[in-house]
Amino acid sequence: MGKGVQLSGKEVAVAMGVVACFVFGLTGVYLSMPASDYSFLKMPRSLEELQILRDHLETYTSDYTLQVLVGYCMVYIFMQTFMIPGTIFMSLLAGALFGVVRGMVLVVFAATAGASSCYFLSKLIGRPLVFSFWPEKLSFFQAQVAKRREKLLNYMLFLRVTPTLPNTFINLASPIVDVPYHTFFLGTFIGLIPAAYVTVRAGLALGELRSVNDLYDFQSIAILFFIGVVSVTPTLLSKNEIKNVD
Repeated sequence: MGKGVQLSGKEVAVAMGVVACFVFGLTGVYLSMPASDYSFLKMPRSLEELQILRDHLETYTSDYTLQVLVGYCMVYIFMQTFMIPGTIFMSLLAGALFGVVRGMVLVVFAATAGASSCYFLSKLIGRPLVFSFWPEKLSFFQAQVAKRREKLLNYMLFLRVTPTLPNTFINLASPIVDVPYHTFFLGTFIGLIPAAYVTVRAGLALGELRSVNDLYDFQSIAILFFIGVVSVTPTLLSKNEIKNVD
């Protein structure tokens, strides 16, 4: 892990300003809900806590759908923006509360918005953090992006579908290695759909899950890798064509 990470006063102010926006937004959602005991509202860290949260939120979701949707999106985007672990539980919750189709739309929207928020925040203040904590990964990513510049969208799709690089790192490092935002956005939006489907669908049978590892069996992982290989194939083919011409 890197040492000596230093942020300027301006960078700290930007980060705090983003946090304040989320806090005000969540406070507004909370105040719009009816008076009740909301002690159950906490970030789930286990499947048991997630099941308890789901049981309590089911009633509110039917009666206060808009507030629950806005609150859900804000929490998800906040977690993605500041790299807080646990979004997989949020994806499961979307499936349990809203079903596969609506849950997928919600997760892909929130995950893409959160990744975009992290991208722009990193563009402002992330450089010292990424250089300090992931210097080797950053060098590797920068080299790969430079080599695949002409087919960069295919490469970003490959990264999103397969666990080659952590999504958090991709969000933070992309603006630093000059991945254009439109490529980042499309690669994120499309590339997250397969994994979102697997997770949201599992949320329908939340009570049957024994651990998060049950989400990704061999078949699911194989399918995701197959999709990833298909997405990067145009890049590989173009390279072979260039070699043949030479």
